[in-house]
Amino acid sequence: MTSLQKEYDYIVVGAGSAGCVLANRLSEDSASRVLLLEAGPKDGSIILRMPAALGLPLQSTRFNWGYTSEPEPGLNGRTSDQHRGRVLGGSS
Repeated sequence: MTSLQKEYDYIVVGAGSAGCVLANRLSEDSASRVLLLEAGPKDGSIILRMPAALGLPLQSTRFNWGYTSEPEPGLNGRTSDQHRGRVLGGSS
């Protein structure tokens, strides 16, 4: 193993609410090495803190994964947006 390579006991993918809680609990054991991975940016943007700006992060792929549903028969075949937070903390 070179000095740049790291070994971990646990790798948690996704720093949403559940991922953060899991990583926190796993890291309570000081003998365990835990890596928490998140693809999105830090949630420090003022846009995320302004209730009046709620629509902006929902339209931005910087803060939202941009998922859509399959065509829904009850919606005459239309799709619906499935907003999921793409930042530390996920959608919480």
